[in-house]
Amino acid sequence: MGHINIESSRGRTPNRLAGEASPYLRQHQYNPVDWYPWGEEAFAKARTEDKPIFLSIGYSTCHWCHVMERESFEDAEIAAVLNRHFVSIKVDREERPDVDLIYMSAVQAMAGQGGWPLSVFLTTDLKPFFGGTYFPPTSRYGRPGFKELIEQIALVWRQRRADVEKSATTLHEQLAGWLKQQPAARPVFHESLLFSAAAVLKESYDAEHGGFGGAPKFPQPSVPLFLLEYGTAYGDRQAVEMVKHTAQAMAAGGIHDQLGGGFARYAVDAEWTVPHFEKMLYDNAQLLELYVDLCRATGKDDFADVARGIVQYVLRDMMHPEGGFYSAEDADSEGHEGKFYCWTLEECRQLLTPAELAVVVKHFGLTEEGNFLDHSHPQPLKGQNVLRIVRTDLDEAERRQLMEAKKKMFAARATRVRPQRDEKVLASWNGLMLAALARAGRMPGMEEALMAAQRNAAFIQRHLWDASQRRLHHRWREGVRDETQLLKAYAFQAYGHLVLHEATLDADALAFAVQLCEIMLERFWDPEHGGFWQSEASPDLILRAKEDYDGAEPSGNSVAALTLLKVASITGERRFHDAAAGVLRLFHGRIQRVPIACAFLLRALAMFVRPLQRLEVVGEPSAADTQALLKVAHEVYVPWLTITGRPAAGPARAHLCIGETCGPEIKTPEALCEALKKLWCNNNNGVQMFL
Repeated sequence: MGHINIESSRGRTPNRLAGEASPYLRQHQYNPVDWYPWGEEAFAKARTEDKPIFLSIGYSTCHWCHVMERESFEDAEIAAVLNRHFVSIKVDREERPDVDLIYMSAVQAMAGQGGWPLSVFLTTDLKPFFGGTYFPPTSRYGRPGFKELIEQIALVWRQRRADVEKSATTLHEQLAGWLKQQPAARPVFHESLLFSAAAVLKESYDAEHGGFGGAPKFPQPSVPLFLLEYGTAYGDRQAVEMVKHTAQAMAAGGIHDQLGGGFARYAVDAEWTVPHFEKMLYDNAQLLELYVDLCRATGKDDFADVARGIVQYVLRDMMHPEGGFYSAEDADSEGHEGKFYCWTLEECRQLLTPAELAVVVKHFGLTEEGNFLDHSHPQPLKGQNVLRIVRTDLDEAERRQLMEAKKKMFAARATRVRPQRDEKVLASWNGLMLAALARAGRMPGMEEALMAAQRNAAFIQRHLWDASQRRLHHRWREGVRDETQLLKAYAFQAYGHLVLHEATLDADALAFAVQLCEIMLERFWDPEHGGFWQSEASPDLILRAKEDYDGAEPSGNSVAALTLLKVASITGERRFHDAAAGVLRLFHGRIQRVPIACAFLLRALAMFVRPLQRLEVVGEPSAADTQALLKVAHEVYVPWLTITGRPAAGPARAHLCIGETCGPEIKTPEALCEALKKLWCNNNNGVQMFL
């Protein structure tokens, strides 16, 4: 269910959030604040009682959301002020990214920055007039105290109402202008856009520690994924080396769970040492794709080992028994951030033999002082070490001792109080993981990933897809699904099922991907300016937006564009290709100005400006000769290649098509390997060069 303050819940009646499916909302069900979920009941109360709305947006694994709850929303005096002067609404940003985007944009405009918890004050017609992120209960950290702030806002609402309304109207008009994108009049699409974008991305590279940008440092998987494809395609060794260095640095860092696999959301430092310990499904999906592609492109087993660890983590800790994937794991346990993951030197002494302890200290750099202090807790734990790799110069005996030590540490860690897990299943994030597992499942020794991908696809169609209504629900939890219609759900699932088809030649997976693309065009496409709306039009949204930012997760428009180009390549239907072109036209200026903000869209742009490459495998999908051809297709790293299949009797064969031209039949795996290598050759430095 997520974090709940058990002590504060005793003897208290739960509020309206107790009936919600969102674990984040349920975390607040025993707060003394009279919370409402986002909806007409709360809006009507605000209008009837003429009260401003306090909107609090967060998510269940958000560390500072927990802090603000503990400090302010559990405080009886603060709750009394909120209940007297405001209508208070809680929103789970992961369930309603459309609501979050509007009010996050408003806070960024007002405060110059955003984040979660997001704290916004609205008029009775849902227009924002003031906002920020985390507020301490009393003034500190250079931030106003939350109690004083809400008392002041309540006073201004009563005494200067006209000014508040005017400010809200002005901000609303500004937001409408900012969120309204216009396509370029005469956009020019050429490979030079890829060259200039790659040059800009490379400028942000941290040559010392890897990654792109400074602290706090996010993996931003779309950036290295694009640079790997670009560098491989155009023989840019520097770009590929940047990606390799970044992936190696992340894998060695504290952001990577050295015992259990998987990655935390980001590192607070530039060296990747101290993570923000929450683990998100979308991060691990995209990073799995990155490490699989790196292994294919370079042939280095180290990248395969990291990918295998992500698969093991996800299947062990994040999978519903029927095949869906949970959303996230918390950073906190027992009130302390990172307590589940960190180690003191004394704990290791008690657990390990002297030889094992010596190699653990050498390999992970453990010290008595530790390298992490949870500053958000009034009584931080001492001597905490985040595990990160500092030395790899181990002899064979030390490697065996390290393996035994890690087994003991993992088993001991499993007895600790685990961070809470957000067990809602989101169609969008599951689509990313479906694609990543399908791709990983073609790697040697990772067959379980492909089986998990197939189970996940079945789960989505069983629990989140309504065939009679042609509706894909975004959230499922404990048999309950929401009614929100989001572009990301359709785009990410279309992408996931398409990659599943590429991995298996499953015709049903392709048919479902095509159907989802058709529905995207029906429900979210803007025929006037191009691009896709983030959600269906709804009376609870003061604005309708088109998401265009590829940040921690890619935007719905970016994933839609790439998927539509691939579907167009397979089906030959021009409408899919034209829609992808419409997305690229709409965001052409953004690609030129800030390519790092649309790195996933750059992957679609690369497919658009170059002749489409398609490999069609013809034969019985389960037959050994068909699978032998498919195996080769996934072994040779060919960026921007679309793989499809057509069931047919007789011996398996393949056709390699470039643009509108298809080559002769290819009947053996050896011949297919040679045909693919006619497009790409290896320069013996781990980089495949474009011929």
